[in-house]
Parts: sequence; structure tokens; C-alpha cells
Amino acid sequence: MPTISFQGVAGAYSEEAVQQQFSDAEVVPCPTFEGIFAAVEQGEADYGMLPIENSLAGSVLQAYELLMEHDLRVRAEVILRVRHNLMAAPGTQMDDLERVKSHPQALAQCERYLARRGLEGVPHFDTAGSARDLAANPEPGTGVIASALAAELYGLEIIETGIEDLRFNYTRFFVLGLEDPPRAQRSKTSLIFTTRHHPGALYDSLGEFARRNINLLKIESRPRRNRPWQYLFYLDFEGHWQDPECETALMGLLR
Repeated sequence: MPTISFQGVAGAYSEEAVQQQFSDAEVVPCPTFEGIFAAVEQGEADYGMLPIENSLAGSVLQAYELLMEHDLRVRAEVILRVRHNLMAAPGTQMDDLERVKSHPQALAQCERYLARRGLEGVPHFDTAGSARDLAANPEPGTGVIASALAAELYGLEIIETGIEDLRFNYTRFFVLGLEDPPRAQRSKTSLIFTTRHHPGALYDSLGEFARRNINLLKIESRPRRNRPWQYLFYLDFEGHWQDPECETALMGLLR
């Protein structure tokens, strides 16, 4: 049975991603994203479940920075449909609620719903953490927004499910490990590179893929922490890095 580290407390959406990817696994909750990497590197977990991008909120910038600082491999990709649920202590009715606690991003993704219901959004450090804390210390008139797993773990009742304002709400995760992943029939490769500072440098780099008909899936730039006004590029493309055309393209980046 593999052991998987994730950021948050039990019942976090990241734990739902673990359950979606692994039929059976032990979990290691970590207070920070850095803890995900440390658990894998120190042998406390076999893999780490790292959120990398949300379809509404965009990239998780800290996750990209940590990928650069640590030498872990992307073993798999997980796409989780995020369904926000309004929940409260057993016996609570919708008309009893005055305020709702959750992570600021979850509150923002349910802003119109809360406005229609006349509910005040109260920021909390974590979605599952808000469920855990409410279960431990019930507050009259207070509900939380969290996962269905959190409701189950902490004995809260779901008042309404799927309350997010936009249904196209997905979070993309990387499963991180120490070893390279096995070859798959359909592979995707993620890499980080930089360029020399001269006209056409990025154009020439991307041309290595275009000339070989390699489909790019995403590109994003981030500042280099140790070199002001220079940038790293995070790139996803279809194919395995050991495929002949992909390998040649990567060699072209080194020139």
C-alpha cells in the first residue's frame, strides 16, 4: 500500500485526489507544500500529491517554485473535479445559517451563491480545516464550505452540494516521486528551462518543438529568484522525453 503526502488536513480536496488516483493508500497530511516534498525525500511517503493548476484560479505559483528547488519526478497527473459543499452541524437548516467559513479561494468560487443566500463569507485557513474546527466547536448560525470527504470524516451534514458558481472547476495535480515514471501509451512531459538573453531566444527554443510537430500543452514564465529580470519557462508537451523526436528537441534546447 503506497503512502501519499498532501498539503492540508484530513478531508482536503488533495486527499480526494489521492483517493481518485490510488485504490488504496495511506496518507500523510502536511501543513505546507514544502512538507509534501520533504516527506517524499525523507522516505516518510512514497509519493506526494501536489496541486499545480486550477481551471478558474490559474497556476499555483508556489508549487512551480518548489518544483524548481527540488529534484522530484512527475509520476502521474490527476485532474480532480472540485465540488464545493455547504455543510454544518447535524440538525442545522439553511434558514439557521448567517455565515460560512472556508478558504478564501473556496469563498471566492462560491461568491454569487453566498450572495443569493444572504450569507457572510468568513475566511479560514483551509477548507477541510474549517470543517474540522466547526465539528470540534459548533457555532450557531455557522456553516462551512468543504469537500464531501470532510463532511464524512467530521460528522457534518451537507445542506447543499455543488454550490460553486462555475461548474468548470477542476484542479490539476502532479503525483511526485523519486524515480522516473514508467513509459505509457500516451505520455506528457513537463520541463523547466531558461534561455540566453537575446532577440528570438524563446522563439528559437519553441521552434525545436514546432519543427518536429510536437504539440505544446502549456507554457508559463516565472522570475528567477537568484537573477533579477531573468525568467524560467515551464513547459508541458505531448510525448515522452525519450521518444526520438522529443529527445532531439530537448537536445536542441541545450545548444
